[in-house]
Amino acid sequence: MNDLTPLLGHSREQLEMIVRDLGFPAYRGKQLFHWIYQREAPSFDVMHTLPGALREQLAATWTPGAISPIRVNASSDGTRKYLFPTRHGGFVETAMIPEERRATLCISTQVGCRRSCTFCQTARQGFQGNLSVGEILNQYHSVPERADITNIVYMGMGEPLDNPEATLGSIALFTDSDAYKLSPRRITLSTVGIHPQLEQFLDTTSASLAVSMHTPFPTERRKIMPVENANPIEETVRLIRTRREDRQRRISFEYTMFSDVNDTPRHVDGIARLLNGLSVRINLIPFHQIDGSSLRPTPADGIEHFAEQLRAKGFRTSVRHSRGQDINAACGLLWTRHVETASVG
Repeated sequence: MNDLTPLLGHSREQLEMIVRDLGFPAYRGKQLFHWIYQREAPSFDVMHTLPGALREQLAATWTPGAISPIRVNASSDGTRKYLFPTRHGGFVETAMIPEERRATLCISTQVGCRRSCTFCQTARQGFQGNLSVGEILNQYHSVPERADITNIVYMGMGEPLDNPEATLGSIALFTDSDAYKLSPRRITLSTVGIHPQLEQFLDTTSASLAVSMHTPFPTERRKIMPVENANPIEETVRLIRTRREDRQRRISFEYTMFSDVNDTPRHVDGIARLLNGLSVRINLIPFHQIDGSSLRPTPADGIEHFAEQLRAKGFRTSVRHSRGQDINAACGLLWTRHVETASVG
């Protein structure tokens, strides 16, 4: 990566401050904002509404900041996985999942993850660094299918609320009417439930929320998700209840299914007690086997039966179909540690 600092990821106010520091009026920062986010200018040379002197000074220190993916893998089901470099030498993966009426981009917020969930390949990579606002945005800004993307999910590598400043900053720009103009309802943040960052997310955005539950019982959850020790699922649900007056926000609970571990009638009853009275959706996710794990996937018919039991208790329940599994782009399979010592050409 070069030594120039990317402007992608800066807010309107930050760009105004940059141009003022260079001796130009603040409105030039608004023009710069327009060129970066709406016009997708690849260089300062094409920003013809800016004075030549300003463009020269910017080019000495800054770059617009868009970075193309350096590798793409295509799945037989149409899913595409992109590899992006980070400024500090790491790599992240981004998955584009096309469907009949929508195309979802699954973006990352960290290189690796520190949360150590036993069923997640990314967690085995360990934590190697946070992405900046610009690096999060760039995963959308620079994919070839950007014009077709209808939904963004923060479900890639990392725990978004372990990188709250960059995560919330990226949501603000995704939904800015002068930047990407995306509806908050088209954006979903997935979290294991980190407090008080979850409160900050709920208080400052209208984006949808997906909470990783995976079992309603604290003792069981602690075994597969160490986050339960400091951030119990019962506290997460209680926090959501206190803010559920916002009926416009879509809230769901993610539930990866493991054979003979969390797929019994007892678990259906436990979910019903935990979520009693909440208007939420439950998404059942097939487990994708990872090396060295003793966990095994619940068979497809078992997942459907579990879904029927939840629906009988009044919960809107969906079964997520695996996409991109042949290129390791499915849920829980993103992993880039191997790229550090391999060719990326």
